[in-house]
Amino acid sequence: MHDALRTRAAEVFGWQLRPDQQTVIDAVLAGRDALAVMPTGSGKSAIYQVAGLALDGLVVVVSPLVALQEDQVVGLAQHPDAPKGVTVNATKRSRDLTEAWEAVTAGDVRYVFLAPEQLAKPDVQDRLRDAGVGLVTVDEAHCVSSWGHDFRPDYLALGEAIERLGRPPVLALTATGSAPVRDDVVARLGMRDPLVLAAGFDRPELRLEVRRHEDDEGKREAVVAQVAGLPGAGVVYVATRAETLVYADELVEHGRRAQPYHAGLRVRDRERVLTGFHDGSVEVVVATSAFGMGIDKPDVRFVVHADVPESVDAYYQEVGRAGRDGDDALATLHYRAEDLGLRRFFASGSPRPASLRAVFDAVPASGAIARTDLPDASGLAARTAGRAVNALVEAGVLVDGHDGVARAADGPATADAAARAAKERAHERERVEESRIAMMREFAETQGCRRQFLLGYFGDELAEPCGNCDTCTAGTAAVTHAADGSHDAEWPPDADVEHAEWGHGTVMSTEDDRLTVFFESAGYRTLALADVEDRHLLERV
Repeated sequence: MHDALRTRAAEVFGWQLRPDQQTVIDAVLAGRDALAVMPTGSGKSAIYQVAGLALDGLVVVVSPLVALQEDQVVGLAQHPDAPKGVTVNATKRSRDLTEAWEAVTAGDVRYVFLAPEQLAKPDVQDRLRDAGVGLVTVDEAHCVSSWGHDFRPDYLALGEAIERLGRPPVLALTATGSAPVRDDVVARLGMRDPLVLAAGFDRPELRLEVRRHEDDEGKREAVVAQVAGLPGAGVVYVATRAETLVYADELVEHGRRAQPYHAGLRVRDRERVLTGFHDGSVEVVVATSAFGMGIDKPDVRFVVHADVPESVDAYYQEVGRAGRDGDDALATLHYRAEDLGLRRFFASGSPRPASLRAVFDAVPASGAIARTDLPDASGLAARTAGRAVNALVEAGVLVDGHDGVARAADGPATADAAARAAKERAHERERVEESRIAMMREFAETQGCRRQFLLGYFGDELAEPCGNCDTCTAGTAAVTHAADGSHDAEWPPDADVEHAEWGHGTVMSTEDDRLTVFFESAGYRTLALADVEDRHLLERV
């Protein structure tokens, strides 16, 4: 980074940038795409904010939550010499939106924060393109991978939207992401030869625990008893909206100032809970996974999972919201094996063949159609059409381009064949999701060091047990296999391999007698090292 920019960042924001931040800033200023996977509290937002000091053009920041967008604008305003920012979202009054766009057109703002649903609108794209975009930042970029075609489908349309903005450099930011998730983000956003920086997965101040239960009632009582007795502020994660209400009520009866939080609440009610959590009037938030992204509260002392998360990625993202101040914090998973069935239900499902056929037929045989025109052209609801087009794009049947969605040159010629291809790809995706749930089971049931397991999952091994998890305290971690890098010389993390049945894979971690590999078509697989070597199961690529 040039000394002048480093000095300017210190003058405007008061920051002394770390080497990782400077490396990513250098990349985007050179016109290169970049994906930065950095821990919570490490200053990811500083990357695009400082880059904005040197770029010509707007910095467009795609963020999943309105509260997070507003927080970023308020944060910029606290630095008098910083360029201004505005939000463009569905909660703003018409007059406020008009003023925001006038400021953009006049060149009075540098940062524009919006949700993926906003960036999907052609008129928004046109206004931004006319104003000139210097950088597109996708915050909480793991959502591009983890939500998929079945939830907030506009996340998967970001690649097309970026093309329509004139294809400025793309910066993707997230606090957690295994190698497969990182690859997925790069592919879905259409990133070109990106700098990929992944650092700092370990959070040694977090104590990791799993408590096992035989029945749901016993688990519920144990969760309430634990949280009622824990000091400080915390978050309880549950699987369903109904459970947020049940647990919050029971915790209030036990003397905790608790409130429920889920995506079905009115915006003002969610904001009230969030404000209370920050000012201390709410001690415990009982929430679905909708709560947490961008929550800037450093003194969260515990995160308790009353239900098993959908994946190790989601689990580590959520527990990472504790202990951001660097002080000791607790992460407890209350685990009942039967709960995995609920996660399998959430992971399954794909668009109906009739919807896939209708969308394919709505795309012209030559040329393209805008995504926003597909609902009318196909006769489907917008959400249904969005799910179907994303499934077809993921299967390679359709392609995103500057002018919209088009049929792939080498793709199927008929709607029936297109639907079959999309269903086959959806089944592959379901197998991958099943494998992620299986890895969550393995984490919950391991007798080895939990931190070694987690870091191995992210390709960041730990040579010795951590000493700060329940299995280390119990003594089982010292005698149980864990991801300790025993065979990294032969099978290093991130190495590309081929399997005769499962195809291309990526080595995640090694132990003294096994290795874990992620296969694009089959998900996570743990292979006995003796079988790999004796039967030549894997070939290095």
